[in-house]
Amino acid sequence: MTMLSRLIAVEAKLFLRDPAAPVTVLGIPVALLLVFGLMPGMNQPSEDFGGQVPLSAFIAPLSVAILIGMLGLTLFPVVMATHREKGVLRRLAASPVPPSRLLVAQLLVNLGAALVVVLVIVAGGHLALGFALPANAGGFVLTLVLGVLALFGVGLLIAALAPTGRTASGVGAALFFPMLALGGVWVPKEDLPAVLQDVADVLPLGATLNALRAAWTGGWPQPLQLISMAVFALVCAGVAARVFRWN
Repeated sequence: MTMLSRLIAVEAKLFLRDPAAPVTVLGIPVALLLVFGLMPGMNQPSEDFGGQVPLSAFIAPLSVAILIGMLGLTLFPVVMATHREKGVLRRLAASPVPPSRLLVAQLLVNLGAALVVVLVIVAGGHLALGFALPANAGGFVLTLVLGVLALFGVGLLIAALAPTGRTASGVGAALFFPMLALGGVWVPKEDLPAVLQDVADVLPLGATLNALRAAWTGGWPQPLQLISMAVFALVCAGVAARVFRWN
């Protein structure tokens, strides 16, 4: 077993042993899907959603976007900052094992968790609740990849600068909750004031959600949404790579 494989195994065990992580990652998106999915009329066309089915036009994409946002902005950076706070990164820097491998291991564990829960939401929701699968599979996969890169890019920047886990948690929450309000999460984008509809497509969480909504219902994500996610991914990851502190 290679050192990276060992680190992945250790980080995965720590992830699963933390009761908050699996419950948050799996529980909140799935509970959101179930609560709304079992409400009468949610799997029927609605005039409020332009004749589309609310469950597949909004709730299912919302569950996926919130999952990625929670992992990228609130869990991943906190774990990395906590490792710095406890001196794990410093000890690795003084060992033959590059501390960057711990970063890669953490990213892979979180991405693995994201993939599992996305499959649960998409396949499980389709089988259990009967909502449609994403009609534009290519657009859905592209959005999923760019959304993960964008939100984890922001999380990586938080992890690069936050000296403690508590600081990372505070910064992540300070970014996550305004994105919920302004990104078309609490209120669908089309119900926001006109000036905020453009904001919703620029913020990484809003761009991810609204691009997922378009792909799920057979459309194609808007260029602004795709560009926004790509820019956040490249800029945040690039800055994080330059300023990341290992101690």
